[in-house]
Amino acid sequence: MRIAINCRSVLMARRTGIGRYTYNLLESLGKIDKANEYILHAPRSLFDFKRRLPDFSKYKNLRKYPDYFKRGVNRCDVYHFPCLDDVSSCTGKLIVTIHDFVYKTFAQTHTPQAVEYLEKHMRLVTSRADRIICISENTRKDLHTFFDIPEHKSCVVYNGVDHNNFYPLSAAEDGRAGHELRQLGIDRPYVLYVGTIEPRKNLHGLLESFALLKSRKAFSGVLVVAGMKGWMMSDVGERIKKLGIEQDVIFTGFISDETLRLLYNRAEVFVFPSLYEGFGFPILEAFCCGTAVVTSSTSSCGEVAGEAALKTDPLEPKSIAKAMEQVVADPVLKKSLREAGLKRAREFSFLTMAQRTLDVYRKII
Repeated sequence: MRIAINCRSVLMARRTGIGRYTYNLLESLGKIDKANEYILHAPRSLFDFKRRLPDFSKYKNLRKYPDYFKRGVNRCDVYHFPCLDDVSSCTGKLIVTIHDFVYKTFAQTHTPQAVEYLEKHMRLVTSRADRIICISENTRKDLHTFFDIPEHKSCVVYNGVDHNNFYPLSAAEDGRAGHELRQLGIDRPYVLYVGTIEPRKNLHGLLESFALLKSRKAFSGVLVVAGMKGWMMSDVGERIKKLGIEQDVIFTGFISDETLRLLYNRAEVFVFPSLYEGFGFPILEAFCCGTAVVTSSTSSCGEVAGEAALKTDPLEPKSIAKAMEQVVADPVLKKSLREAGLKRAREFSFLTMAQRTLDVYRKII
């Protein structure tokens, strides 16, 4: 087969979740499939020097195709869009990966123009795609809730997680970790949150829950928030002040995967009370590091966590606070969650993701 994959999402050095998904899909397909030819289609302008394809030259059947004049790929058996995009000029069998439906479930976090743009392309995808890959059962359920399409047109292929980046620290690494975290101002035990700071991530709910935990004197440490600022969260500082926890919340901003690994490993508990996720990468990353996890029972969070985390109602701060208190107060529970998380993480790999995606390619030809 001649398989074209749209690579727009991997052209920037600092990649989003979709960029990471696409990069790891390409890398893993290169490892497992030597029989098929892959065209790495990269639409970009001639003088855009900031955007470039990663080097996959070690895989001889992955060929770069920088498309400076947007001519498209003339001849291919399969064209895969790893995210929602304009598929109107696509040739060959069309596959599109859908990651979430935030623009519908939390439309208020998008501009009306963005919602209109996404809806237009989504309707084109549902009419044109030969198969729609969803990254979780929850995303697939949303797809069929919002769009009237046959069940056979969709399937679920779970994301993998990067076991090379996220793993339990050795004793030597753990010793060095303390020094590095002190450079971030973290010198006390901490509860960890990882994710973009935006309304659907439920940071306000987490802050209220953490304040309850502190008011009970159940935890003497701090809350560490690792993630970039999103939108509609300009009042976070005011909220923290009102709750009286100004001295107990640390914002790290964007951090490298190496530092993130240290944060996961040394956290007392990782808390991810998101209102809506298409998948929930941070849950698995924490599992890989052997960190006890408290997360939402809603959307895909409960699905991805399985039985390896404490699950709570994200709209009930008391419930989140109680779960955090259970973990920090009970070493036996923490150890049990650590072991369950490590086991659960082994069920998700990029090689498995790539193999199941390859199976989808084969089935539609």
